[in-house]
Amino acid sequence: MEETLSDPIEPLSQESFAELWNLLGSQVGQCAGPPAAEDGARRLPSPLVPVQNENGGNEHPLWPELDDFQRVMDNELQQGIVTSSVGVDYTAPHYQSLQPYSSSVAVEFSPTTSSVPSTTDYPGECSFQLVFQESGTAKSVTYTYSPTLNKLYCQLAKTCPVQIKVESTPEVGAIIRATAVYKKSEHVADVVKRCPHHERSTEHKDGLVPPSHLIRVEGNSQAQYLEDSNTRRQSVIVPYEKPQVGSDCTTVLYNYMCNSSCMGGMNRRPILTIITLESKDGKLLGRCCFEVRICACPGRDRKHEEAHFQKPQEKNSAKTSTGTAKRTFKEVSGSTVLLEINKKRTVNPEEEVFTLQVRGKERYEMLKKVNDALEIQDHLSPQDLDRIKQQKQKNSTKKDKEVLELKKGKKLLVKEETCDSE
Repeated sequence: MEETLSDPIEPLSQESFAELWNLLGSQVGQCAGPPAAEDGARRLPSPLVPVQNENGGNEHPLWPELDDFQRVMDNELQQGIVTSSVGVDYTAPHYQSLQPYSSSVAVEFSPTTSSVPSTTDYPGECSFQLVFQESGTAKSVTYTYSPTLNKLYCQLAKTCPVQIKVESTPEVGAIIRATAVYKKSEHVADVVKRCPHHERSTEHKDGLVPPSHLIRVEGNSQAQYLEDSNTRRQSVIVPYEKPQVGSDCTTVLYNYMCNSSCMGGMNRRPILTIITLESKDGKLLGRCCFEVRICACPGRDRKHEEAHFQKPQEKNSAKTSTGTAKRTFKEVSGSTVLLEINKKRTVNPEEEVFTLQVRGKERYEMLKKVNDALEIQDHLSPQDLDRIKQQKQKNSTKKDKEVLELKKGKKLLVKEETCDSE
């Protein structure tokens, strides 16, 4: 037996294994002196059937030898010498890594995103919230945020700082995750990715970042780009860092690597960015959401969409403010939104004041006299107006009489002149 363990031999076949088993049984049977059978023939005791000993108990005739044989076989199985008779290779890696089954074994899964992520803000115990810097709506800005619309406007591959603010510090190992989803319900099941053109482009290529990811983190070497194995949604995570001394916010620099109008990508479908604060084991600590538009002129698009949003607001305020001053929104200098109170129009439209542009001084003087006369008429009382009308009527009748008399006199003179001439 010791020589078999020390000398390397080839794996035993089924026939060799059977011969070894029979040989071992025959040798042990000869030493033990097998009982005679009824027909007088010698019969070997079965190595698997126990026999009765002198004390009346059961005893296996080959147990000592079987123990040695079992040790040999176990050693050969561990060394990969013997294979199973049914063709199963116990030396395979997946059999070598097998562990005894236990119902209490805990299997750890990496935290994954939901199939339909929630877009509802959740401050949580840490009072998690986002803060955006005011950058105005000038044409030169590369990003701008609209508090009215809760929407971020930015250019392709330009830095968009997002400030993370919490009132209580989260647990050690917390992370900040950014995920992009489509806003409308008919597109929410689709995964937000870059268009094929920008994905293959080498202009903003980074070997450490997967080319299909829309959101990137700038200036942080600890950023990790993940893709959920179930939903295929892409996200980027960074470790949460405490605010620096003298500041109450932590800033994360994000880049959006595709335009909202790109064909084959977002294709003008509005998207939302979900920023979540999570613990190291995937527990949600806070969530904030905002809409994003990646375009060539963020300032212009912000002004246009804010004005479009404020029109129905003005109509609703005009309907509800009957008898009071109507409030309207008006943009001043393209960045500041001010409230301007317009005077309500009176019931009589004749009280409104209009401006008329007149070309030529003579025409202006003529229209001015007419306007002055009308102004004087507005200041007269009804009695004065009646008196003036009566006086005008008298004057007109008197004038008509004088004209008639004058005409009659001229005719007589003409007749007399004709008579004299004859």
